[in-house]
Amino acid sequence: MRHLMSPLDFSVEELDTLLDLAQDIEAHPDKYAHACDGKKLATLFYEPSTRTRLSHEAAMLNLGGSIMGFSSADSSSAAKGESVSDTIRTISCYADICAMRHPKEGAPMVACQHSSIPVINAGDGGHQHPTQTLTDLLTIRNLKGRLNNLTIGLCGDLKFGRTVHSLIHALVRYTGIRFVLISPEELRLPDYIRQDVLDKQEIPYREVVRLEDALPELDILYMTRVQKERFFNEEDYVRMKDFYILDKKKMQLAPEDMYVMHPLPRVNEISVEVDEDPRAAYFRQVQYGVYVRMALILTLLDIHVD
Repeated sequence: MRHLMSPLDFSVEELDTLLDLAQDIEAHPDKYAHACDGKKLATLFYEPSTRTRLSHEAAMLNLGGSIMGFSSADSSSAAKGESVSDTIRTISCYADICAMRHPKEGAPMVACQHSSIPVINAGDGGHQHPTQTLTDLLTIRNLKGRLNNLTIGLCGDLKFGRTVHSLIHALVRYTGIRFVLISPEELRLPDYIRQDVLDKQEIPYREVVRLEDALPELDILYMTRVQKERFFNEEDYVRMKDFYILDKKKMQLAPEDMYVMHPLPRVNEISVEVDEDPRAAYFRQVQYGVYVRMALILTLLDIHVD
């Protein structure tokens, strides 16, 4: 039995196989419409979510399975003090696979250690968000035709952004990857990722504060929101929240084949006027998220469709 706690749980070859499966699902959805008949997915979301929870549920429904779960800790027995380990032991009696989001880093890892069904980490604190990373990899591969020899701009909250942390871990395994880290000083990439991942593996990167300075050299711009829920006080959040706003004027500085991605939800870091630009890929990214989670469910349940 396998779980997904981190993008590193799959080798590069396994990731390529998973992404190939997701592309086949996109091309031939009818072939997979009953692959999970009789199977149940539990979504255990201790933290609010729209896309991640609903895309897991849509993925299972598209495969012919059924869903159950809760959308906040307040609507589960966690409000009564039940531990994660006891919850997952209980859920293992009801479902065949589960997706868990939790505000505490490492909670899904605790769950998988006590689970008798596959557990998908759907985000744990500021740590990892592996299914978003799988979505991002599929999106980049479909848009650019490759996952190597790319300059990736990561912009916004690089300190708390778990999507950014997971994506860096995944992309450094491909050749010719270079990062431009775009953030204010207060939201810089944590030292443990800069030193233990980028420096240790000799991945080229540079850090800039101004988005305009980075745009001309990018293949992909990955925007993130400043996350209010990660700040300890309102004053710091208000000071940071409008630091970056991507608009039409800034897009004129970018190459014609540079694509803009965003894990969503956005607040105001991407102006709605950018939505009409053919390089805006964030809603296509959402659709790819369903296909890749369908592929992940099939892979973890070891279900093969001819």
